[in-house]
Amino acid sequence: MVFFKKRVSDPLEELRKEASGTMRIESVFKHGERIPDKYTCDGEDISPPIRISGVPEKTVELVLIMYDPDAPIGTFYHWLLYSIPPEIAEIPEGVPRDKVTAYGVQGINDFGDYGYGGPCPPHGHGTHRYFFVVVALSERTELEPGADIDSLMDRIRGKTLSYGVLMGTYSR
Repeated sequence: MVFFKKRVSDPLEELRKEASGTMRIESVFKHGERIPDKYTCDGEDISPPIRISGVPEKTVELVLIMYDPDAPIGTFYHWLLYSIPPEIAEIPEGVPRDKVTAYGVQGINDFGDYGYGGPCPPHGHGTHRYFFVVVALSERTELEPGADIDSLMDRIRGKTLSYGVLMGTYSR
């Protein structure tokens, strides 16, 4: 079941208006490379490790948003993780799909689930891009588990210190 509603804005475009992208995000794939099957619906469908560096000194919370802007029905959100302590330099592989984890609080993705839902583009739909965006905030979001992207973006606006982006690709 897909929990989806059409959204007009791209979170990355909004963030670029507010702050500079000086943070660095790394994983097991490099920017622009194919995401290994292990982290997709064709594999184990677990979250990849995410390494974060360049977090501004005054950061009180980090937020991670993963989305696919190439989905046939519009931007599709795969992972919302917020209330991440700013001292966390790595979110490990396979974050549990619990509402609250050691790494932060999880929102509802467009599959209708808590936590990570890996790349799963329609067969034959070509290559999709998957953006992992980590945002440093000057204030806490103070959101309960299960927030959607609209609620999360409402809490981020005006509080962004910096962000970092990692983009991977996947096709079936």
